[in-house]
Amino acid sequence: MRISRAPNSVKPMIHTENLSKKFKDLQAVDRLSLDVREGEVFGFLGPNGAGKTTTVRMLTSLIGPTSGTAVVNGFTVGKQDTDIRRSVGILTETPGMYDNLSAEYNLRIYAELYEVKDVAGQVEKYLRMLGLWERRFDEAGAFSKGMKQKLAIARALLHEPRLLFLDEPTSALDPESAHLVRDFIAELRTEGRTIFLCTHNLDEADRLCDRIGVFKSRLLVVDTPSNLRASVFGRKVVFHLRQTGEALASAVRALPFVREVKAIDNKLLVNVDDPETRNPDIIRALVGAGADVQFVGELRHSLEEVYLQLVKNA
Repeated sequence: MRISRAPNSVKPMIHTENLSKKFKDLQAVDRLSLDVREGEVFGFLGPNGAGKTTTVRMLTSLIGPTSGTAVVNGFTVGKQDTDIRRSVGILTETPGMYDNLSAEYNLRIYAELYEVKDVAGQVEKYLRMLGLWERRFDEAGAFSKGMKQKLAIARALLHEPRLLFLDEPTSALDPESAHLVRDFIAELRTEGRTIFLCTHNLDEADRLCDRIGVFKSRLLVVDTPSNLRASVFGRKVVFHLRQTGEALASAVRALPFVREVKAIDNKLLVNVDDPETRNPDIIRALVGAGADVQFVGELRHSLEEVYLQLVKNA
């Protein structure tokens, strides 16, 4: 298992050691040890039933762990649960609202529970930011699922938490609304907030997350999206040539740092570590062997391919 930990100089907003949760005969979370650093968007990926939501519930002190320890935003789970719940924001996968009350009144209730100083100002701020201000007097029950999702995001942010847990934040949103929410998450990161993001949208995770943890009751791997690609598939560079042949493939294959070479049509697919350093050497070898190099590109595997391979191996 590859774990990319935060540097010692970076404060972890979430620190767990062997955090576990068992329901009767089901081991939902098994010895999770993880650091999430301050100011990063951390993606938590895994199949349905992997234990992601159970993990979020433990980290937000909604349920207690069976064993292990966790420190969230400087507070210890199981000892300072009220402080944790007060200091974090959470968007659950199925956020509940008071359907018979207006959107504005829903947010006012939660703002007062969080003891927000400027209730009216905070409610207006986030209703406007999420495009719901014109519908503020409408009953929440009349909202579409996507609008309810945005209202729930606003609710999670009313008290300006430094640590935010988002469980499927773009679920059921139309493309325009999903784009707005993704931009909103990116903006929150620029403000220095820490975001723990559970999502099945792997393209979304690839674009938003600084690091990603793949989870299936146990933590399988943690790293940046680019490092995960390299560790699972290696890095492959495509050399587009005017014409290819076995002599050209052999010239590249003879280089000591090249792992593998495949000739496909007029292209050579080369598996090599550190292409930024090695590509000039490969180009010189090709030109020396008589090749006409038209252009060079890197074959980029999707995060979905990486994720499926990791889960399959697990």
